[in-house]
Amino acid sequence: MKTESIKRCLFLCAGLCIMAFGVAFSIRADLGTSPISSVPYVVSLISPITVGTATIVMHMIFILLQILLLRRQFAILQLLQLPAALLFGLLTDLAVYLLRGVTYSSYWTQWLLCAAGIFLVALGVSIEVAAQAVPLAGEGLILAICKLLPVKFGNMKVCFDVTLVVTAVLIGLLSTGTLLGVREGTVAAALFVGLLTKQIGKPVGRLANRLFAG
Repeated sequence: MKTESIKRCLFLCAGLCIMAFGVAFSIRADLGTSPISSVPYVVSLISPITVGTATIVMHMIFILLQILLLRRQFAILQLLQLPAALLFGLLTDLAVYLLRGVTYSSYWTQWLLCAAGIFLVALGVSIEVAAQAVPLAGEGLILAICKLLPVKFGNMKVCFDVTLVVTAVLIGLLSTGTLLGVREGTVAAALFVGLLTKQIGKPVGRLANRLFAG
């Protein structure tokens, strides 16, 4: 059982690493990031805080909200979301640094970078879900809300993503008077990450079952 737990944690780490590079590719594309990264990215544009650090802070807020909402129903095991958030934030900053030399020369090459980002985020999410170790704080908050309200996870996920994008837009407008970090790539990510995750999730799930059964 201990070996299986280690395998699941390593699988989760691989997923977080891939997701981090997906976020970094989206940033290099300059067409807007996925909804879950929109707020940290905008914060990084208007402050000296890195996108990874802003991601960690946002996830810590999500964990605190889970505790406030669930209270006694909050499982102590869910505090493992914190080290997952720390790792994801650090990996995101590392990925952004490693891809600092990646540039685009035209609008269509921006879309190539954006597409790479969307695919990598979807793949990373699929691996994270298949690991069945601990959810990221955003997903954990959605699950917490669904425990208290008669709302399906999918519907709540849409509301959650819309809220994040609106928040990112407001932060940009209130701080600079212009739209920052939210563009057509954000819409594309909102539409296609979920669809790709469903397709990729099936083979990734089978791979995970073989790895964890061995």
